[in-house]
Amino acid sequence: MRAVLKAAVPALAASLLLSTPALADFSDGYKFLEAVKKKEGEKVEQAIMDSASIVNARDISTGETALHIVTKRRDPTWLNYLIAKGANPNQADDHGVTPLQLAVGLGWRDGVEFLVENGANTDVSNDAGETPLISAVHRHDAQMMKVLLQAGANPDRADNSGRSARDYAKLEGQEGNNLLATIETYAKAGASRSDKPVYGPVL
Repeated sequence: MRAVLKAAVPALAASLLLSTPALADFSDGYKFLEAVKKKEGEKVEQAIMDSASIVNARDISTGETALHIVTKRRDPTWLNYLIAKGANPNQADDHGVTPLQLAVGLGWRDGVEFLVENGANTDVSNDAGETPLISAVHRHDAQMMKVLLQAGANPDRADNSGRSARDYAKLEGQEGNNLLATIETYAKAGASRSDKPVYGPVL
């Protein structure tokens, strides 16, 4: 038994040494996200200079990134800065919510347009299968729908209940006529094809 324990001690020590960088990474990521929350520009800039990949650090408890943080506060200056530094607009939190989905949910049209222009995937769905376009239909926001559709959003991609943005527009009755007209006018040819590639959240 003593021999087994004796052999285990060096192995345990080695594993702890190997885990140290991971702990350091988490600490650095936490400090970076805190600096973003507090708008501490110099600290954020220094952290990115030290490690460019930190711009995509995730909160260990929520999965949120710096882009989620600045989107929540509708901050175009920081959004532009982080994207320019290589922040991934398609990185989802622990509930599958991307910055684009957040912006749609907030009704932040400028944020939606900026994210779409900078590579945000319009068809990434959250844990409920809801796409940004479905969220825009629920908000009755035809202008936001137009932006998403022109960027290639699929109006026939269904959520976990089996309903698509087009289906939800039809359920709105008279008010849904305008939403349906927006879909018919701005949906790109081929966007509703079933073989359209689907990209999940980038981890």
